[in-house]
Amino acid sequence: VKAPSAHPSLRAALRSSGRAKLTHPGKAILAGGLAGGIEICITFPTEYVKTQLQLDEKANPPKYRGIGDCVKQTVQHHGVRGLYRGLSSLLYGSIPKSAVRFGVFEYLSNRAKDESGRLDSTRGLLCGLGAGVMEAVLVVCPMETVKVKFIHDQTSANPRYRGFFHGVREIIRDQGLRGTYQGLTATVLKQGSNQAIRFFVMTSLKNWYKGDNPNKPIHPLVTGAFGAIAGAASVFGTTPLDVIKTRMQGLEAQKYKTTLDCASKIMKYEGLAAFYKGTVPRLGRVCLDVAIVFIIYEEVVKVLNVVWKTD
Repeated sequence: VKAPSAHPSLRAALRSSGRAKLTHPGKAILAGGLAGGIEICITFPTEYVKTQLQLDEKANPPKYRGIGDCVKQTVQHHGVRGLYRGLSSLLYGSIPKSAVRFGVFEYLSNRAKDESGRLDSTRGLLCGLGAGVMEAVLVVCPMETVKVKFIHDQTSANPRYRGFFHGVREIIRDQGLRGTYQGLTATVLKQGSNQAIRFFVMTSLKNWYKGDNPNKPIHPLVTGAFGAIAGAASVFGTTPLDVIKTRMQGLEAQKYKTTLDCASKIMKYEGLAAFYKGTVPRLGRVCLDVAIVFIIYEEVVKVLNVVWKTD
C-alpha cells in the first residue's frame, strides 16, 4: 500500500528546516555599518600607534623605541586625545566600509551557497575577496589616505590640519581628488586579501562548528573567538602590504613612484623586518576589531530578523 504523501506545505517546511537561513543584503548593510562604527571607537588607539610605528623610518632615525614609547610621547605632547588623532576620518569611513563589506559579502554568498544554504570555504574566500576589493575602492583608500596624512601631520613641527573637513579640503586643494587615492593598488591588494583570509577562516570555522546542522546557533563568545582567529590570520598574511600602503599614503609619499618601487626601497634601505613594523599593535587591534565586528554584526542581524521580515 502506498503511503500517503505529505501535504505540499509540510514538505516545504521540512525542506526549509534543513536549509540555512539567508541574510538579506539590506540587513547586512545596516548591521555592518553599526558594527563598524562601534568597533572603531573602541580600538582606534591601537591603530594610531601602529600607523606611527610604520611611518617611523630608520633613516630619520627612529623617533619611537616601541609601542610603549610611542604612547608615552604622544600623551606627553598631545594628551590622551592625541591617541585619537585621525579618528574622525576612520569613523566617517568605518560605517560605510563595514556596510559595503557585509552587504557585498552577503549579496555574493547568497548566490554562491549550495541547495542547503551552506557556503563552502573556497567560495567564502572568493566572496570575501570581492567584498574586500569593493570596500577598498569605494571607501577604504580615501579614508585611509586621509587618516595617515592626519597622523603623520601631527608629528610635523607645524601641523597644518585643524580638523577632518579642513584637512580633506587642504589635501584636495593641494593634490586634487587623486590626493585622497594614494596607494590605491596597495589598498586593493591589502583589503582584498584581508577579507578573503578573514571570511575563509570564519566560513571554515562556522562550518566545522555547525556540522550537519546549518541553523545551529553560535554563542557570541564563540563568534568572537572565531573572529579573533580570522583577524590574526589576516595580520600575518597582509602586514607587508599594510606597511607599503601606509608609506604610500604618508606626507612623504611622493618619493615612491609605484607600489613596487616603495616595496623595493623599504627592502633596500630598511631590510625585511621593516615589512612587519607595527605587527604587534596591529595584531591587537585587528583581532579585537574582527571579533567585535562579527559579534555585533551577528547580534544586530538577529534583532533585524525579528523586526524586519524579508523571507
